[in-house]
Parts: sequence; C-alpha cells; structure tokens
Amino acid sequence: MNYRAAVFHDTEHITIQTKEVRKPGPKEVLIRVRACGVCGTDLHLYHGAPGSASATPPVVLGHEFAGEVTETGSDVTDLRSGDQVTVDPNLACGDCWYCRNGERNLCSNLTAIGVNFDGGFAEYCLVPFSQVYRFDRPVSHHHAAMAEPLACCLHGIDRVALKQGQTVAVVGCGAIGLIMVQLAFLGGASRVYASDPVAKRRDLAEQLGAVPVDPGRQELPTVIRRDIPEGVDSAVECAGNPAAMLQAFQSVRRGGTVLLFSVPEADAVLNVPVYDIYFRELRILGSFTNPATQGRAVDLVSSGRIQLEQLISHQLPLESIKDAFRLFGKPDAIKIVVAL
Repeated sequence: MNYRAAVFHDTEHITIQTKEVRKPGPKEVLIRVRACGVCGTDLHLYHGAPGSASATPPVVLGHEFAGEVTETGSDVTDLRSGDQVTVDPNLACGDCWYCRNGERNLCSNLTAIGVNFDGGFAEYCLVPFSQVYRFDRPVSHHHAAMAEPLACCLHGIDRVALKQGQTVAVVGCGAIGLIMVQLAFLGGASRVYASDPVAKRRDLAEQLGAVPVDPGRQELPTVIRRDIPEGVDSAVECAGNPAAMLQAFQSVRRGGTVLLFSVPEADAVLNVPVYDIYFRELRILGSFTNPATQGRAVDLVSSGRIQLEQLISHQLPLESIKDAFRLFGKPDAIKIVVAL
C-alpha cells in the first residue's frame, strides 16, 4: 500500500511524494495520521536553522500528530487497530549521563520523530510503541494533535512551580502562550496578564480570563505595576524575540521567576544586567521538550478543561504544506493544522 508524504530535502525544499507503507517491527505501531500541527521547530528546520535538534533529510517533518492505530507489531499487546492515539516524538538513548540520572529530555543523543525519523506530515507514520499514547475517550483529531505542545507547556509550567493565588504574565499569545494562560489559571493563578501586539490573540486571551495588554500602546511592566507595584510572581515568555524576553524580566517582582519557553533564533542574545539578576534574586528557567508529561497532556485534552478549538485558526490539506509554513507567524494565524 502506498501513501502520500511531505518529504523535506533541504532548506525550503519540500515535496509531496508517494511512499510505500512498511509493516511494523515487533515493537512498532503503524498510525494512520489524521492531523499534524505546524510548530516553530518545523519552521526553523524548513528554513535551515536548528530546532530542538538538527534534521536528518530526506525526512518527513511534523512531530505534533495524532491518528488511529492500523497495525501493531508482534510484541505490542496494549494497543489495537482503531485506537485513537498521539505520539511523544522525542527519543532518548537511555544510556547517557542525563538519561541515567532522570533527565531524558536533556539526552546527549536525543533524536525525534518528525526531525530525524519520518513524522506526521504524511498519511501514515511508523513509530516505536513506547512513544504512543492512547485516548480513552474520543476527541477531535485536531485537539489530539495538540497533546504534544500541551505536554511541553506542562513541563514549563511545572518548572515555574506556581502557587495558589500567585500572579503571572504571559508574553506572546500564539497557541503556546494561550495554552500557558490556561495552565496558569488551572495551576491556581489569581490573575494572568497576556501581552501580544495582535488584537485577535489578545481577544482570545481575554476570553480565557487574562488581562490583555497591547505592547504597541502600553509597556507590559507599566500596566502590571499599576495594579501590582512589586510586579508579578512569574513571567512566561512565549514570543521568541529578545525584546519580549526583556519585558518578561522587567515584569516580575524581586524574587520572581522568569521562564524562557520559546524557541529563539540560535544566535539570539539577551542583554540583561547581571547585577539586576543578583540584586532582585531572580529565578531564570529554560524549558526543553516534554519529559514525562505526554500522558498528562492526553488526559487533559480528554477532560475538555483546556480550550483548544478557538486556538486552531487554519486547517490545510497536505498538498498545501508550503502554504501552512508561509502562514506561520502571520497576524491571523494561531495554530495551523495539516488535516490528513
């Protein structure tokens, strides 16, 4: 049986090809992909920059995907044909110092489905059983595909260690920022400020309960300190540019936490006074991938407690993959999903 796949060859060179379905090995699962989200990492790779890892072309990109099991290997006993599933794309080696010390997301030999191995911008994808997560109740395939970015957000918000009643600023309200707004409230935040220059995104943040801030008209730290003179307890940066990162630093109180979540350009530099970090005793965190959070994300999607439908701004067919990449980052684009 043959299937269609968007194969990435080199910088900005991607083509729709016909490939032959391979039977799963003993510990593999064949998935009929139904939806695959477009991520900033896909764009970095498409334009020749590193994402979470460097791509290994020719390869099918796409690591935020969901679908149905069609066939399982002989050693797979917990999944059946027809099960609705999603995939944790990150493959740790299990042997390096980081893996042996419980930090698999920092694996020295980390690879990923949709980066180094064929991913979800295809009608079928063959993946290791260990990476497959089943939904116990039916959900939209488009929502299911968002379990992976949600899992990454869960790791980030876990790192913030938010306490009940604390205040949060989210800088950048694309799909990730809007998920972070929701997770902050679910984690007990009493107030969340959401800053983005795009009105559509601010409106969505406001619908989700946040205080919207237009950075083109008002500085986020100024707005926050009108309400909270000390600043917010935590700021989560989801914009990917140094100016937004600086706003996050300037918005938190002394002793506050700054989470740098977005994937910046590889050569991006942030000019923050070191004395400011020392004197204000700031806690600065990074967040990389989704260690041990994919299952929680699946449960959260199933629960319906995370609003995802309004985050999906575009649904495009596989043949329009280049259009999907061109749309990414445009003012009217929030989450772009390739429907298969």
